Amino acid sequence: MAPRLKVFEWSDGFHRFTVAASSRPKALAAWGIQQDIFASGLAKEAPESEDAEAARARSGEVVERGLAIDIGKTGPRTARVKARKGPTAAEKRRAQRLADELEALEQAYAASTEALRAETGRLEAQASQEKARFDKTRAKLAGDLKRASEKL
Repeated sequence: MAPRLKVFEWSDGFHRFTVAASSRPKALAAWGIQQDIFASGLAKEAPESEDAEAARARSGEVVERGLAIDIGKTGPRTARVKARKGPTAAEKRRAQRLADELEALEQAYAASTEALRAETGRLEAQASQEKARFDKTRAKLAGDLKRASEKL
């Protein structure tokens, strides 16, 4: 009894290879492939393939069919840049909020700087008064010491 033939095929993208064989290992041998491309899904059983009748007529021989490939336009592909119509409402609100925060920060800095300048002026005036009081007291004590030393 002759072995029951099955039709198997696989494609490399440019050609379709069809063979009629009794098993997957025999189909792989006919194609000259040692890796099990059935496991990866690259090859499959195709009893209703276009070339099934031709493969059955020539059992064990590979029927090769060229595939028409439409590669479209040739040349480098450029990514499309999506045209923006303008900022969204959320972007506008965020920009306004940030501008308001910046203005508030600048005003707070100006106010604190002015307060520090006023405090510095007050402290300098107080230091000047302390220096004048010190100089006056020192001069009086130095004069008193000198007069006391003369009497000795």
